[in-house]
Amino acid sequence: MTNSTNVYMVLSSTEKVAIGAICLVIAPFSLLVNVLVLVVVASSGNLRRNPSYQFMGSLALADTIASCCFTISFLDFHLLKQDDSFQRTKYLFRLSGVTMAFTGSVGSLLLMAVDRYHAIYKPITYKIQLTRKRALLGILTLWALAALISLLPLMGWSCQTSLPCSQSHLFPYVDRNYLAFFTCLMLVVLVLILVAYALIVWWAHQHEANMNAEHLGLAHMRIDIHLAKTFSCIILILLVCWLPVLSFMMTDAVTTELSKPQKRAFAFCSTLCLLNSGINPLVYTLRCRELRAALKSLVNGLMRKCCCSPC
Repeated sequence: MTNSTNVYMVLSSTEKVAIGAICLVIAPFSLLVNVLVLVVVASSGNLRRNPSYQFMGSLALADTIASCCFTISFLDFHLLKQDDSFQRTKYLFRLSGVTMAFTGSVGSLLLMAVDRYHAIYKPITYKIQLTRKRALLGILTLWALAALISLLPLMGWSCQTSLPCSQSHLFPYVDRNYLAFFTCLMLVVLVLILVAYALIVWWAHQHEANMNAEHLGLAHMRIDIHLAKTFSCIILILLVCWLPVLSFMMTDAVTTELSKPQKRAFAFCSTLCLLNSGINPLVYTLRCRELRAALKSLVNGLMRKCCCSPC
């Protein structure tokens, strides 16, 4: 497949500089905040034993991997000139790392949404049913599925150099049938997250409506409105970051050709997925009171240790 990757090199010199700057600004920030979440969760025994924070740790791990894998793979492919030495296996291996990280990230968001729904829908049995072992089993299952899905191209579901294949116009060597499968899977997960948060708001509203005391009803109305605003913001961020990329991928899967402007737009929209990895800790984890308290305790402990250590 000599020089076949040239058709994917659609960015001008100015666009390469712009997209490189975007990645080099977002990636360090995303890496920093996600590693911070991982360190705080790992350093606190209470958080490590809490299933909700285990899910947050899974999300932070996925976004940490995404920050590294996506930036390295994306900049290497779009900014560096490819030639005959461009290796199919090397490219698919890097792409599988990106795919696994983003699949793990969105999957962790689904686990967190289901966890929150279960906590509100069945608060009495929540802690009994969702044990630490079950949460870990759910996380391990998620990552096993993410790894399997991401490795499918390397396992054979891809375009070989010597065989006819319906190759993607956005990703070299990627079968468009695989691209359609992955895109549909991500869309289904996004819909499930949306449904879970919609059910949480509906259940909170029903709970408020069933309260008899007027002052309690007012209090729950405030909780209801607060949940609706919070989850609307979460869903809006998720859709803005993911729908553009998934739309281009689905278009690629069902059409015979993509124009160069569409490919350029896809390259810039892809950075929104990286941005989502940086936003996730701010939206889902660092807003939690217990995690902020653990972070403050960790920082205070480090400061005392530094101040008390001999010069």
